Amino acid sequence: MKKIFALLLTLTLALTFASCGKETKETNKDKTYKIGIIQYMSHPSLDNCYNGIIKGLDEAGIKYEVDYQTGSANSADADCTNFAKKQVSDGVDMIFAIATPAAQSAYNATADTDIPVIFCAVSDPEAAKLVKTNENPGSLCTGTSDVLDLSAQVDLIQAMQKDVKKIGILYTASEANSITNLKNFRKVCDERKLTVVAKAVNNASDIPSASEDLAAQVDCINNFTDNNVVNNLKVVLKAASNHNIPVYGSEEEQVKNGCLASVSIDYIALGKVTGKMGADVLGGSDAATMAVKTITDATPVVNTDVLSTLKMEMPKDYSNAQTVTTNK
Repeated sequence: MKKIFALLLTLTLALTFASCGKETKETNKDKTYKIGIIQYMSHPSLDNCYNGIIKGLDEAGIKYEVDYQTGSANSADADCTNFAKKQVSDGVDMIFAIATPAAQSAYNATADTDIPVIFCAVSDPEAAKLVKTNENPGSLCTGTSDVLDLSAQVDLIQAMQKDVKKIGILYTASEANSITNLKNFRKVCDERKLTVVAKAVNNASDIPSASEDLAAQVDCINNFTDNNVVNNLKVVLKAASNHNIPVYGSEEEQVKNGCLASVSIDYIALGKVTGKMGADVLGGSDAATMAVKTITDATPVVNTDVLSTLKMEMPKDYSNAQTVTTNK
């Protein structure tokens, strides 16, 4: 009798757990998730990331409500730290973090929680200490990287300016992604015997004088995805115009805003990949083992207004490049 009773008890428990598991799955399917989105600051590149994340979530069929926060230009780092702490306190189910500083704030705020962080547009997640490795993140933090095809960018610059010798780089000293991009850009240029003149800034107030100083020394300026510089692109473009040199961007919105050209990342596409990764994690996938993703397609984009102003011609190798005009 004892054996029969034990067997019946085992079967009863098994059926109970199976029933609970089925109920949980159905409940999660119908759940409305509370999602935090922290954007480092507002500029076209990062705005496109946000729009892409929303599209990715919608395409995945996730039901959600969003707490969307954006840092201000003068206090973005502190803002993101405060946003992340507040969202953790509010008990969000997930945080999407757009750009490296926002991702670091979210990562630190969720350290002792089970809230996953899905980052977008982080150039070097390993250097930013957001993941152990890109292939195996190791914690509840993963996402997408906006790694730039710097060789293709230098190809474009050399095609546009056959006699180019010195390329200027303006970057923010505290942005990990910019430091990584600068290192890799130098490597590409060293192989081609091109000189890189780099000038670091700490905040927006440094940019006017730094831009003028840099523009006076170089044949052109190349911008990465440096958020501080992108947010003050008009200042950089003005300095470049004063010295009749072009500025090259890293994505289409920068070209539309006055850069000559870029091998452009599609930040809406990157955001969509990020959103779908988040949906997978909400559906039960393990963020700790979900590899960081990138998008490989990059499109040459040329601003024909700037081309005309600088009295330059479209290189034959880029005759099929996407063309845009300057935003009015």
